[in-house]
Amino acid sequence: MPQIDHTVHVALGERAYDILIGPRLLEEAGAILADRFPGRRFGIVTDETVAKAQLPRLQTALDAAGLSYSAIVLPPGEATKSYSALEQVVEGLLAARLERGDLVIALGGGVIGDLAGFAAAITRRGMDFVQMPTSLLAQVDSSVGGKTGINSPQGKNLVGAFHQPRLVLADLSTLDTLPLRQFAAGYAEVVKYGLIDDPQFFEWLEANRSEIFAGGPARGEAIARCCAHKARVVIEDETETGVRALLNLGHTFGHALEKDTGYSDRLLHGEGVSIGMVLAHGFSTRLGLAPGQDASRVENHLKAAGLPTRLADIPGEIGSTETLMAAVAQDKKVQRGALTFILTRGIGQAFIEKNVDPQVVHGYLEEMRSA
Repeated sequence: MPQIDHTVHVALGERAYDILIGPRLLEEAGAILADRFPGRRFGIVTDETVAKAQLPRLQTALDAAGLSYSAIVLPPGEATKSYSALEQVVEGLLAARLERGDLVIALGGGVIGDLAGFAAAITRRGMDFVQMPTSLLAQVDSSVGGKTGINSPQGKNLVGAFHQPRLVLADLSTLDTLPLRQFAAGYAEVVKYGLIDDPQFFEWLEANRSEIFAGGPARGEAIARCCAHKARVVIEDETETGVRALLNLGHTFGHALEKDTGYSDRLLHGEGVSIGMVLAHGFSTRLGLAPGQDASRVENHLKAAGLPTRLADIPGEIGSTETLMAAVAQDKKVQRGALTFILTRGIGQAFIEKNVDPQVVHGYLEEMRSA
C-alpha cells in the first residue's frame, strides 16, 4: 500500500478528483492508475531534465502493473510552453494511437503540467489527464485547478483552456532532486497563499521555513495546506470570473517581468512572483491601503528564502517602464483596456482592484527601477 500522508479532495461534482501527497508515490503510480483507470493506455509528457531523474521510476511502476504507455520528452524551460511544443505533444499522442478514453500523464513542473493539460484538452476534443508534479511550484499551485495553456509572444498564459485533471499524485521525494533555486522559486507560491487571506499560515511559514526547505514533515503539511486552499477557491470560482483572480497576487507584475526577460532562466516564474508580490504590497502601501511594516515583512521573508525581491535583483538589463507597462496591459485580468490588480490591505488581506490608473502604476514602476 502506498504511503499517503495527505489527501485533498477537489469537490467539483462529476469532475471531482483527489490530490494524493506522500513519499515515493511514483513507485506506486502503476498500482494506483491500474486501480482507478482500468484498461487505459497512457501518454507520458515530460522534459529532458525530469526524464533523467524521474521517468525511469514511473516506467518501472507502469511496467510492473502491466500498463501500456508512450513517452514524449521535450526540452526543459519556460520556452517549451509554446505553439511548436504543443504541436509536438498533440502529434505525439496521435502517433501513439492513444484514444479519447486513454489518459495523458503530465510528469514535470508547471511548464509540463500546463502544456500537457492543454494538449489533453484539445486532442481528440478532450482526453483525461493525470498530474504528476515534480516541482514545489507545480505541487502547490499549477497542478491543481485545471488551468492549462501556453505562452504567446504577446504574453504569458494567453492561450489555453480550463481542463481539470482526473488525479494529482504529488510525490514528495521528487523535490529532493530539485536545485535550491527551483525549490525557492516554488516557495514563493507557497507564501502567496498566506498573503492572500491566511495570515496565520504566513506566521506558520515564518516559523517553519527552514524545516520546509530541509524536507521535514512541515514540507508535506505546507503542500497540503496550499492545495486545500486552492481547492476551496477553485470550487467557488472554477473559471476565474471572481475570487479565483486572488490567486494571481504578484502575477501581474511578475508576468510582465517574465515576458521582458524572454521567459528565460534569467527569471524563473516563482522569482517573478516573488518580486511581483513585493511590488504589489509596496504599491498598496504607496496608495495608502496597507501598512509599510507589512510590505517590509513580506520582503524580508522572501529574501530570507533566497528569492529576489527587487527589480535590481534581476540579472542583466530590464526593459523600459513603457515596455513593462505594455506587458501589464496584456494581463488576462484586463477588462476593456482597464487595468486590474490584486492589491492588499496588509498580510492576508488581498483584494481585487479594478480600473487602476496606469499613470500611477507607471510612476511606481519608474521609481522601483532605481530602488
